[in-house]
Amino acid sequence: MVPAELFARVDFPDHKVLAKAKEFHSSLAKPSGSLGSLEDIGAFVAACQGTIPPRPLNNPKVVVFAGDHGVSSKGVSAFPSGVSVKVANTIAQGGAAVNVFARAANASVRLVDTSLDHEAWGDERVSRSCGSIDVEDAMTEDQVIRALEIGKRIADAEVDSGADILIPGDVGVGNTTTAAALVGSFTLAEPAVVIGRGSGIDDEAWKVKVSAIRDAMFRVRELRQDPIEIARKISSPDIAAMAGFIAQAAVRRTPVLLDGVVVAAAALLANKLAPGARRWFIAGHRSTEPAHAIALDALALKPILDFGISLGQGTGAVAALPTVKAAVELMNDMSTLVDAGIEVSQASAEYIPDSPGSPAE
Repeated sequence: MVPAELFARVDFPDHKVLAKAKEFHSSLAKPSGSLGSLEDIGAFVAACQGTIPPRPLNNPKVVVFAGDHGVSSKGVSAFPSGVSVKVANTIAQGGAAVNVFARAANASVRLVDTSLDHEAWGDERVSRSCGSIDVEDAMTEDQVIRALEIGKRIADAEVDSGADILIPGDVGVGNTTTAAALVGSFTLAEPAVVIGRGSGIDDEAWKVKVSAIRDAMFRVRELRQDPIEIARKISSPDIAAMAGFIAQAAVRRTPVLLDGVVVAAAALLANKLAPGARRWFIAGHRSTEPAHAIALDALALKPILDFGISLGQGTGAVAALPTVKAAVELMNDMSTLVDAGIEVSQASAEYIPDSPGSPAE
């Protein structure tokens, strides 16, 4: 199966609305451009929605994809794989960091267990963990298609239920190793460049992780034009499902607020599956993982926050959500220059107050 059989063509956000939204910002009671990137974010959401001012983001949805990774058995993480199930349970019970941030930002959180290492089955399950990507394929052909379809189906369900911005998150011991291998494969970065400390590994584990990433990348070195086969060999069910979710969100003209390195790796894959999908992405933050910065550069995205967050789960993106929402609210609630009785010199873009009592132009 080829990507075009899975995903419809991606339309870009309305470039005419984008240009008019930027003009609209110039009419607000402030010097032109004085709110910096906040103006760009608001204009982007307007272009996604095709309306000025953009509608407030009242229904953000966080979807956390959980799965274990066979490569974790090689010692690439500071934690055993059993921790993933416990973290996922904490999210499901509302006690994780992402839940706290989501409540603060008035967003809902949904957990999707595609491949945690425990006995379970259901419509959103693909497998119990997955292959160790340094020496074997992560999934079978049927499993990778199932994972992509699960993500696609979840995106459709969330958009159909009224989601106005989607935020993917991740849970899974070993997932930064998988993410780094994907980022390295898609960007041709060297293994030692994309690797990070993940869960806080020591130098010996770092060496093991480099070897695993190098071997995984070697296994797909001839497959750069076949994103589904790359996903099958060196991703995982959770990351493949996340990529399907992100790609379908773009197909459905819904903005996606990206989190850390695992989500960014899935976003790179999504952009291969549905070319142009990156036009619908906002980078919530920059994590401490080197591969994350490389992925953001490849996607031509500038992160909103740079707080040194490395947790995953969607936490960094949800931490940025209030800023995105505020950027939209500015275009709805801020007074215009006319309302404020202010004239602007086109030459200097400086505020020139009207004389008392004179009508605003």
